[in-house]
Amino acid sequence: MKRTIILMLVMGMAGVLFGNAKSESASGDRPLRIGVSQFVQHPALDAVYKGIADEMAALGYEGVEYDYQNSNGDVNTARQIASLFQSKKMDMVVGIATPNSQALKMGVTNAPIVYAAITDPVSAGLVASLEKGDPGINGTSYKNPFKGQIEFLMSLTDVKVLGQVYTGNEDNAMFQAKQVELACAELGIEYLGTSITSSAEVKSATETLIDRVDAIYVTNDNTVVSALGGLVSTAIAHEVPVISADTASAMDNPVFIAWGFDWYYIGQETARVMDRMLKGEKPEEMPTTVVSDPAHMQMVLNTAVADQIGIALPQSVLDMADKIITE
Repeated sequence: MKRTIILMLVMGMAGVLFGNAKSESASGDRPLRIGVSQFVQHPALDAVYKGIADEMAALGYEGVEYDYQNSNGDVNTARQIASLFQSKKMDMVVGIATPNSQALKMGVTNAPIVYAAITDPVSAGLVASLEKGDPGINGTSYKNPFKGQIEFLMSLTDVKVLGQVYTGNEDNAMFQAKQVELACAELGIEYLGTSITSSAEVKSATETLIDRVDAIYVTNDNTVVSALGGLVSTAIAHEVPVISADTASAMDNPVFIAWGFDWYYIGQETARVMDRMLKGEKPEEMPTTVVSDPAHMQMVLNTAVADQIGIALPQSVLDMADKIITE
């Protein structure tokens, strides 16, 4: 009996020690410090950060000190954040969105780097291949079904010309715009894109193309999504349907259809990558975690917008929705 009690006490102490170790820095004498650099504040990227923090806690990392910084859509500020993290000597840094991940790779040399929710880490110069990370850096990506989303919209309304507003000075946005253009070519419809450089230009850019398009597609372009209200209000006024790949922002903006990946889940997947790296796996020996399973996609339908623009949604489509907004 005494041996059993002693063994249980030893096992319990080992569990406590192991749990504490997971939440400590590499030196073991202070809490784990993680710097988070987010491009801009909007529901999708906020959901990524929440997914990271929640999943890290679920994995046993208690008492983590997150140094959360938001660059408010400014690349120069993203670089300043990277310099700040470099000076603070964080245990790990995380970039949410492409510009901030790029800034971290350029400016942080004394901590492992994790990129989160990047459409194409290769074209962004974060890694040389999706098959493995670069020394000191790895993260998560997602494979958006551009063609499938556009086809779905075409099944509900006649689309001969598809419009898009995109950020012309951001790698992630330009990559996605090219994929939309290629998908339109495959589907035999015309593509009409217009580029912007800041969120302040989104509404006016929409107004320049609204009379020439049958529908508008919104990608996971953070600058455009941060000003989504102006785009969709213009589209509704002209009875032009908008389909968005960003479901999180569709909860606060009247988008006709939003169909895309669950950003909270991508945040959780990012935390799992962080966990592996903190446990000693080398990022250059790990593949990028690419979220592509349709099971992790969500669909939001706005029937109030459908009524406003004169499109009837069949019951079969309504049955597909994870969320239906009626007002």
